Amino acid sequence: MDSDFSHAFQKELICVICSNYLVDPVTICCGHSFCRPCLCISWEEAQSPANCPACREPSRKQDFKTNILLKNLVTIARKASLWQFLSSEKQICGTHREIKKMFCDVEKSLLCLLCSNSQEHGSHKHYPIEGAAEEHREKLLEQMGILWKKIQENQRNLNEERRTALLWRGDVVLRAQMIRNEYRKLHPVLHREEKQHLERLNKEYQEIFQQLQRSWVNMDQKSKHLKEMYQELMKMCHKPDVELLQDLGDIVARSESVLMHMPQPVNPELTLGPITGLVDRLNRFRVEIAFTWEVTNHNIRLFGDVRRLMFRRGSLNSDRSDYFAAWGTWVFSSGKHYWELDVDSSWDWALGVCKDSWIRKNSTMVTSKDIFLLLCVKVDNRFSLLTTSPLFPHYVEKPLGRVGVFLDFEAGSVSFLNVTRSSLIWSYPAGSLNFPVRPFFSTGHR
Repeated sequence: MDSDFSHAFQKELICVICSNYLVDPVTICCGHSFCRPCLCISWEEAQSPANCPACREPSRKQDFKTNILLKNLVTIARKASLWQFLSSEKQICGTHREIKKMFCDVEKSLLCLLCSNSQEHGSHKHYPIEGAAEEHREKLLEQMGILWKKIQENQRNLNEERRTALLWRGDVVLRAQMIRNEYRKLHPVLHREEKQHLERLNKEYQEIFQQLQRSWVNMDQKSKHLKEMYQELMKMCHKPDVELLQDLGDIVARSESVLMHMPQPVNPELTLGPITGLVDRLNRFRVEIAFTWEVTNHNIRLFGDVRRLMFRRGSLNSDRSDYFAAWGTWVFSSGKHYWELDVDSSWDWALGVCKDSWIRKNSTMVTSKDIFLLLCVKVDNRFSLLTTSPLFPHYVEKPLGRVGVFLDFEAGSVSFLNVTRSSLIWSYPAGSLNFPVRPFFSTGHR
């Protein structure tokens, strides 16, 4: 009867995925419990929502806490199995007729207490088996947690880089067409410089794309190595206490070495080539803009919304008191107008034009069709450029110094210039703008 009860008790502490004692047990929404590592691997490739491996019920929640009760029960069951093993005749010391409950770290063998204190073994390091195995198992689990975070981070970086590559390719195609259009305005007949500019763009595109491909290979290989190491640690965790201590070796040190030199995503940033005569042509339409109606960041949340929508980040620096936004005193509805703004000392900035109704809404609305802005936001110690209408990233260098804004009602377009490099950052397609607008500027200083 006692044997049947013990067997039934132990059966309830077995993970149905790995058929071993539960390790770091978690209980999911349907009530079934599994080893956290087993569940992580089982759900890694699963569609959302993932299904329970036992009953197949969908489970939307992913971040589970360790089931302390189950963990304690497993510890009791492990101790019972250990003492059953140690009590066998094979584990009784032939010299002293005592149970071998000490583990020699040098010889990786079991000793009785008297043997461990003998002259032969006195200089060796010894552990009580009962506590040592559990302590090492906890260290393995801690290392597995670190590894799993790195596996997820590496996969996110890979997914993000592939997503970025698709957007970047689209940006390059649009940029090439934009450059052609600009050269045709400046040089209706001769296009030699245009050809050279596009050749430089294509060469840089090829070089960056090769970097991206190498980065993808490195990330794939790193994911493979991390997962192999994770599974090796998991296999070690599931071993009985004595086997764990005997086979442990340098597995933790090897897992730490795998974490070194994590591949970082490539920033596919293109260099903006100068367009001769561009700034001189636009300076013919130069106007001086007066800005008023300054407001703090409590009234406008452009940068936080961009981070949330494009980079899946929270509203960073949202409590900074030195953010402000301002609108021009003039409303433009016809003609051509060009002005420049200094952004050199800015943390984040946005400039361009917006519809009066957008001002009255006093909203963020980065997805609104009423604003034509060039934005620069800092995320993870890197600056990114984007334009609105629609919200779209641009993989070009961040301008330093002054940025030019060219408003062309005849073409129905807005353009942004890197004044220092005499280059075109972005130009909206003809017909994009067909309503009166005010100049807009928002910035946060260091």
